[in-house]
Amino acid sequence: MLKRIYLVFLAISLILVSACGQTSSSNKKEKPVIKIGYLPITHAGPLYMLAHVNGGEFEHYKIEMVKFGSWPDLMDALNAGKIDGASVLIELAMKAKEQGIDLKAVALGHKDGNVMITSPEIKETKDLVGKTYAIPHKFSSHNLLLNEMMKKDGLRYEDVNVVEMPPPEMPAALAEKRIAGYVVAEPFGAISVVLGHGKVHYHSEEVWPSSYCCVLVLRNDFIKKHRKATREFVKQYVQSGKSAHKKDDEVFQAFGKFMQVEDEVLKLSLEWISYDELRIEKDEYDKVSQIMVEMGLSEQPPAYGEFVDNSFMDELK
Repeated sequence: MLKRIYLVFLAISLILVSACGQTSSSNKKEKPVIKIGYLPITHAGPLYMLAHVNGGEFEHYKIEMVKFGSWPDLMDALNAGKIDGASVLIELAMKAKEQGIDLKAVALGHKDGNVMITSPEIKETKDLVGKTYAIPHKFSSHNLLLNEMMKKDGLRYEDVNVVEMPPPEMPAALAEKRIAGYVVAEPFGAISVVLGHGKVHYHSEEVWPSSYCCVLVLRNDFIKKHRKATREFVKQYVQSGKSAHKKDDEVFQAFGKFMQVEDEVLKLSLEWISYDELRIEKDEYDKVSQIMVEMGLSEQPPAYGEFVDNSFMDELK
């Protein structure tokens, strides 16, 4: 009798241990890994700070940073669902949404922080007429900034020979006189200034105050499936932006994990950029849409309410 009771007790204990083990495994599986694509640029700063904290692991999620070498490669992965979100040029994300990819923009990547770089001999914008000027992609804030700069100084976009060029090549191309100027995400403008091969012709806010550039987007299917994780992610992303805005030693340490750049270059780059106000506002979004239509880059940009999801940002107020 005692032997039978012992065997029953042993069987129940094994079942409980097994059940506990399954629960633990299940809980681990329930914590999503958010795969976020990025290019190694200063504009993705809040993500660097976020991934730097606790090794990127938090209560409801883990973040995995996925590095790309070009915007097309990043967008291919995002559109195909190989990553859950990205720090990306707003125009590229808007175009993807227009083409039917269900993305939501949940925060800005930064404000300001773009510079119009020219060779030292360029004194006025009219000196660029007939010369070659580089941008990273036609669907970029940099292309729109070039358009606005030309309009501001009474010239036409067509007055310069616009070429698309990978950002890392731009400082060398300027030094070798293959181009007369360029506008691109940082730190590539700061590189030319520090090396003495180029100068700041305009800061973006002098051409287009409060212009938007990179945004944090997430696939809507991820948001719907993991709202709790998304809520925590966006909250900590905004906090990380405020940390990045301090531009202290920890910022240099965090950025150094994701960017191969000299401290002198990064320091200058950070002087031009801000990370403390990351809500996407309708007026500025609509201006991006308007310019894209004017330049023939979009026929019907997604409406603000259709593309921008401020619900997570608004919960922080």
